[in-house]
Amino acid sequence: MINFLSAFFIVVGLFFWFWGTKSLLKPRSLLLQLHYLSISDTLGSLSIVFGLLLLRPKEWPLLLLALISIALWNTLLSYVLAYCSTPPSLDHHADP
Repeated sequence: MINFLSAFFIVVGLFFWFWGTKSLLKPRSLLLQLHYLSISDTLGSLSIVFGLLLLRPKEWPLLLLALISIALWNTLLSYVLAYCSTPPSLDHHADP
């Protein structure tokens, strides 16, 4: 049963990875494409690492560290990338 759940989470993670990559091929704004890609990469990576955690419970400290770092760094880096690509005229934090 654990092997089935592990394989399920890994397959779901791969699905999210490919779904996010597929959204890059559609003609949309760059920020919307990066938004979809960052969400799908984060969910896919978390799902894959959780599947590995079920498969290898002895490695839980390392995999838990991977889960936390993926959740923090993917979210933070996608925010920084979107913030840096926003033109100064659209920046809401700029002084008038």
